[in-house]
Parts: sequence; structure tokens; C-alpha cells
Amino acid sequence: MKKILIIGLGNPGEEYEGAPHNAGFEVIDLLEGMDLPKKAVLIKPDVFMNKSGSSVLKTKEQHKVKNTQDIWIVHDDIDLPLGTIRKSVNRGAAGHKGVESIIRALKTKDFTRYRIGISIPAMKAGKR
Repeated sequence: MKKILIIGLGNPGEEYEGAPHNAGFEVIDLLEGMDLPKKAVLIKPDVFMNKSGSSVLKTKEQHKVKNTQDIWIVHDDIDLPLGTIRKSVNRGAAGHKGVESIIRALKTKDFTRYRIGISIPAMKAGKR
């Protein structure tokens, strides 16, 4: 059966729970409670976001996913307004270190990204 890997990016550990940077983990948590098709595999890498590429590659190989378009990455995006969701395919990392790590590990940018907006005006102005 063809599988779709849905991988949420975030940082492991209690100190990061609920942080905007963990939007990908939170989406996976929400999806875990839904009745999804059996081909959907939900993943929260157990490594820090900026090093997630090796985990994504390992998961791809473990589930024998040949087509990188069957890998969906869900991550935060500081350039999008809070709550906005944008789909991107075959695009660069736009400065996101976790996505850069995945592009390096997979040796391609041909995968689907769901970018979750976390920006609020104070954050954009550098007043975190």
C-alpha cells in the first residue's frame, strides 16, 4: 500500500510544548484523534527541528516511500500571519532551518510543505 508520511516539525521536550515553533507537532497531535486513511503515517521526529532531515530520511526508508511527493512536512512559518495555512510544493526552505535540513537529507526540495503561520505584529517587529 502506498503511504503518505505526514511529518510535523517541532522540538522535543516539555519546555517546548505549546511554543509557536512547535506548530507542526501540534497539528500531528490534532490529526492523531481523527479517522485518517490507513495510508497516512503521522510522525513527530524525536530530534530537534534543525536536525530533522536525518529523521525524515530514516522514516522515508523505513516506510519504503519512493516518491518524495508522498512526504508532507508541517511546520511553523514566522512570515505568515497567525493561523494562516499555506501549501507549498517543490520550494526552497525560505530560511527555515528544519526544512533546510530535510532538503539536504533528501537531496531534493520536491515534497509538500504545509506552513502554519505563527506571526503576530509584535513578533515580526522583533519584540518577542
